[in-house]
Amino acid sequence: MGHILGHVVLFLTLSLAFVHPHDEDVKTYIIRVQNNKKPSVFPEAQHWYEATLQSLEDSNPSKPQNSKLVHVYKTVFHGFSAKLTTRQAQQLQECDPNNTRVAVPLLNEFDYGSGVIIGFLDSGIKPDHPSFNDSGLGPLPANKKWKGECAVKGVKGFLCNKKVIGARSFIEGTGVSHGTHTASIAAGRAVENVFYSENAFGTAVGIVPKARIAIYKVCDDDGGCPGNAILAGFDKAVDDGVDIISISIGDFLPRKFDTDLLAIGAFGAMERGVSVIASAGNSGPTGRSVSNMAPWLTSVAAGTIDRVFSADLVLEDGTRIHGSSLYSGPPMDTSSFLPLADGEDCLSLDQRFSGKIVVCFPEDVSNATDNVRNAGGAGVVAIYMDLSAKQFSIPGLVITESDGSKIYDLINATRNTVIKATMEFYGVELGVEPAPAVASFSSRGPNPLSSYVMKPDVLAPGVNILAAWPEGVEFKILSGTSMACPHVSGLSALLKGAHPEWSPAMIRSAIMTTAYTQANDRKPIINDHDGTKSTTSDMGAGHIDPSKAHDPGLVYDINPQGYVDFLCALGYITYGYNCTEGVKQWDLNYPAISIGFNDTNRGITVKRTVTNVGEDDATYTVTVTNPEGVYLTVNPMRMDFTSKGEKQNYSVTITATGFPGDVDGKIVWSDGKRQVVSPVVIVRTHN
Repeated sequence: MGHILGHVVLFLTLSLAFVHPHDEDVKTYIIRVQNNKKPSVFPEAQHWYEATLQSLEDSNPSKPQNSKLVHVYKTVFHGFSAKLTTRQAQQLQECDPNNTRVAVPLLNEFDYGSGVIIGFLDSGIKPDHPSFNDSGLGPLPANKKWKGECAVKGVKGFLCNKKVIGARSFIEGTGVSHGTHTASIAAGRAVENVFYSENAFGTAVGIVPKARIAIYKVCDDDGGCPGNAILAGFDKAVDDGVDIISISIGDFLPRKFDTDLLAIGAFGAMERGVSVIASAGNSGPTGRSVSNMAPWLTSVAAGTIDRVFSADLVLEDGTRIHGSSLYSGPPMDTSSFLPLADGEDCLSLDQRFSGKIVVCFPEDVSNATDNVRNAGGAGVVAIYMDLSAKQFSIPGLVITESDGSKIYDLINATRNTVIKATMEFYGVELGVEPAPAVASFSSRGPNPLSSYVMKPDVLAPGVNILAAWPEGVEFKILSGTSMACPHVSGLSALLKGAHPEWSPAMIRSAIMTTAYTQANDRKPIINDHDGTKSTTSDMGAGHIDPSKAHDPGLVYDINPQGYVDFLCALGYITYGYNCTEGVKQWDLNYPAISIGFNDTNRGITVKRTVTNVGEDDATYTVTVTNPEGVYLTVNPMRMDFTSKGEKQNYSVTITATGFPGDVDGKIVWSDGKRQVVSPVVIVRTHN
């Protein structure tokens, strides 16, 4: 969400000069900018500057809208002047090229998405939430043939507007929490003066705030999403005329493509030119746990961002164990240490825990906190796989499983000695390194259904994401690949608006081949749970980079027949389709090259076709990074394009000499301005 400094300022090179005080809080600054670094998604530099100012975090809740553009300089000096608080000026000064808090430029009134319709297959939404207001939105463009209706079974008073242009329900129930959150991430309107638990004050805005949304309720109040409802949602969404389908739903078990109703629905959507974006699942960090493995949809993994909500568990001997917390109540007395107690799962607690800090593995933090409070406990330490921030009604924090094991070892090793601790809460911290990292819960590859299709596809923000909420509070922080998915859905809508002629495969290709793999510490992205270097099985092609995705240079397109041939090569029954003779699984024109090798099969030649979507008269040359124990030979090593839209072919001969296991490399085509990166994944398979 765009409530604090975001990706729009990633390429600003800033020099701040104080001019004169406006009042004691707000001053006028002059910001010098390298205008040649302007992301191409912005028509003019002024649009870039205004989006930058909109994304700044407001440090003074009593004086909203502090940041304001004063002048734009474009002749003798490139940049602008603006009224900023000291904190906002510092945000600009310290801006980092790999800031992950916002996944896409805030385009304000100058975006390309106002005519794009995103269909959300989810739990439904609260239509009167401020994130879904239609202020300033005109009617749909005349060329949009929208057939949708506002008809939600069992929900009285559901009113559509120029923002929410359609709503249908395929299942009973009134719960709308999950869908409200995900829809606002992708397409929420700008809502000012937002805060949650006294944190993250500022403006909340979706990736493409002027996109229209259509709601298809396919999940019940308990989070169940029956396959028949999902398929009905796909059927109606495509028939209504959506451009993008966002579905933050995953399965725990891999299903074959011809029995997976989500994959079947997505195939039909793809045939009609509709991009489908889906979550990769929350079953990580176990390998081969990824959901939504079909090559005709985009599967999104979850990454951390460089904003955390810090807290420490401080032991009596001075040892500090880092954690996270959204607790905002009275602080603990840090000079008074309380006993730690083993609460197991925090379900069955009694008065023996009174006055103690209870350590447990809770399934639900809210229930655990209530149980500790009812037992007279003074605080709770919740042990999870990762440091996703949780809300606590009494002093509490989350620590990792590895740190939790250390605490339990202390408690169990010193039965005759009471281990005491206290907690310290620091609130929000920005610019944390390294970020992004792959969230521990994010499901991993390789693809269990086909070694020749890399999954997940990309990494997007999915930890501690602030977005709309329908009850109790207007905005809430959640984590999951459900939150990562709509970031990519919004980006896909933005690209569809800017390039309406692009197919779903071209949109995904642009996102994948421009993704980055270095964190903000200039080192490779790591796995959050153990600090190891992330691989394509963890993060796909890398973390999305919206400004580069808008102008990828080359794309890998796939038409429906290409996917049919892929299914034919896999041996699926393809009734009603003709299989192209001799096509292999690895011939699918995917932006990544994934190959399964065993002890006897260690050589293969793969073909790819790229389409020039950049300028005429472009020349691309290739560089190769070989996976360990594998040699890549690309032919040709140079491609000369004379016109936009021209296609050219190349081949990659892959020879394995003795690789240790699953290994990664890459092929990079460059014209000197752009880099078109295709991951190369070698998966060890059984004989």
